[in-house]
Amino acid sequence: MLTRPNQKPTIVLVDDDAALRAALKFNLEIEGFEVETCESGEDLLSAALPTGAACVVLDYNLPGVTGLEALIQLRRRDATLPVFIITSHPPPSVRAAISAAGATLIEKPLLTDGLVSAIREALAV
Repeated sequence: MLTRPNQKPTIVLVDDDAALRAALKFNLEIEGFEVETCESGEDLLSAALPTGAACVVLDYNLPGVTGLEALIQLRRRDATLPVFIITSHPPPSVRAAISAAGATLIEKPLLTDGLVSAIREALAV
């Protein structure tokens, strides 16, 4: 999953829900992004992260390694990519943990262009 020079910004999308993953991938590609997908936190942690203009969109509620656990492991590996955690109705403790790990929380349902706008802002594209 390495980004080549002059390539579209890359988003690594991690969600265990196949239908949501496909819909988000389609939407993000229409918005002009290159999208790589993973089904689990374990898949993300075993993948090579892209370089250049790239970010990770990570579901919080993953089976096995949760989104937050995957984020923490990425940060321990010195991964500095912007990370967006998507979830529904997070309690204050989850909000605080996501913020402390240096990620941005985006709440589901993803009804507006909030995710795309946040990605564009983080990647300056």
